[in-house]
Amino acid sequence: MQTAIRSLVAATIVFLCVTGHISAQASPDWTEPFPPYRVIGNIYYVGSRGLASYLITTPKGHILINSSLESSVPLIRDSVEKLGFRFGDIKILLISHAHWDHCAGSARVKTMTGAKYFVMMQDIPVVESGGKTDFQYGAFLDKQYKPTKVDRVLHDGDQVRLGDTVLVAHLTPGHTKGTTTWTTKASEDGKIYDVVIVGSPNVNPGYKLVGNTQYPQIAQDYERGFEVLKSLHCDIFLGAHGNYYGMEAKFMRMKPGTPNPFIDPDGYKSYVAEREQAFRNELQKQSNSKP
Repeated sequence: MQTAIRSLVAATIVFLCVTGHISAQASPDWTEPFPPYRVIGNIYYVGSRGLASYLITTPKGHILINSSLESSVPLIRDSVEKLGFRFGDIKILLISHAHWDHCAGSARVKTMTGAKYFVMMQDIPVVESGGKTDFQYGAFLDKQYKPTKVDRVLHDGDQVRLGDTVLVAHLTPGHTKGTTTWTTKASEDGKIYDVVIVGSPNVNPGYKLVGNTQYPQIAQDYERGFEVLKSLHCDIFLGAHGNYYGMEAKFMRMKPGTPNPFIDPDGYKSYVAEREQAFRNELQKQSNSKP
């Protein structure tokens, strides 16, 4: 009897690992508050320790990138207000990609602020279904969220303008079909810097890169995404999770009169190269094991 139970447990663990369910569980740092701060120019960090959200301020209102979890919204609001801005002045809501940990709070943000929701075209079916049509996690109830109506359809290369700020949406697909990397410019001490906010180049555990009937072109999309990332000029390296770019360590190094630690072009190049190699290793592994 005990042997049968152990076999059942082992089989269940294997199934969950294959589907990516275990790896997709919420990390404790996703809901842990983190001090809000100015990154550079008009770009501020207003996320938790583990989930990155950015406030971009303008004279005409503000832009929020990533609503994170539904439970994250009060934390984001508090961070915005601690910085001296009004949460209700957010006019545009953007996301990095249509996974629950970056967009589950979008319906709540829209209700609280009246912000318009702009999403890359390929991610709109997932956002508007509340995660149910996601190729990897759609069947899991704990990865679903409140369906949210999109106000503007974005395409690769589209610009989002508010006040004196312009952001460019770059389609970097694979992690989701509409994963979006945002670029903009920010000024500090009379210099202009290119800012890159990476959507996500990660191949999650359980992702099928070969023979994926739900996303047949997934490997080709990752290839395209890496080509885009490598083509971008980056001075300020940011991303959908702080651990992409060593957020906490850089935050600790922020001191008056010292260079801004978020100016990290080499770190960006190294990160993209490492993630591309991880993708290629996984693709080779899956290709070799294909019957």
